[in-house]
Amino acid sequence: MKRALVFQHMDHDTVGRFADFFAEDGLVPQAVRLWEGQPIPSLRDFDFLFVLGGAQDVWETDKYPWLAAEKEAIREWVTVHAKPYVGVCLGHQLLADALGGKVGMARESEVGVHKISINGDGARHPLFDGLAGEQTVMQWHHAEVQEAPEGADVLASSQLTAIQAMAICDHAIGLQFHAEFTPQSVASWESLPGYVASLEAALGPGAYRRVAEQAYPILPAMGLLSRRIYQNLRRQSGLRRVA
Repeated sequence: MKRALVFQHMDHDTVGRFADFFAEDGLVPQAVRLWEGQPIPSLRDFDFLFVLGGAQDVWETDKYPWLAAEKEAIREWVTVHAKPYVGVCLGHQLLADALGGKVGMARESEVGVHKISINGDGARHPLFDGLAGEQTVMQWHHAEVQEAPEGADVLASSQLTAIQAMAICDHAIGLQFHAEFTPQSVASWESLPGYVASLEAALGPGAYRRVAEQAYPILPAMGLLSRRIYQNLRRQSGLRRVA
């Protein structure tokens, strides 16, 4: 049985639609609740690493000491083991920071439904094979990757964020947007007061309903985008379905 290791940074956060992809490929996910102090297990026992988003910032190692060990684990995974990696939002930023890139506060936050543009390098990169032009995605971030690590390929940008997606060789990808979100993700926020409050802090009163109405119509197409990225990563990294 193949296993996917998941670094989790806050309660109620999951790999979302990637759980379907994992199930189809015989990958069983195991989440580590880092903010609760759960230790990172031996990386050698896993075949895939998925790093979720979170309210923390990569530079807050004094406030969240476990971030240092997480960044070291990401560095080891990507540079030593060279196995499949997906990082979304904070997971994208942690990948950049762990490999020597620069992360800082964004000039302007992106929260809700936004467009990204796949650049020429992205359209030619194996991890974005079959993708081009403008894509509509869901965002929820206040920090951003300001400088990609040496050797990384920048694949996409938005009006506000220059590095919306980046690849490390053919086995690791960071996505600033939330490729994992599903209709169930959005529906769950309505029963989580903290999530609703965060949306309203960013977008004003009634933000949840506005975001939900904008998000539901675009989620099927975003799901196809996420599936294509996953399939490309699976093919390029050599990950194979368990028989």
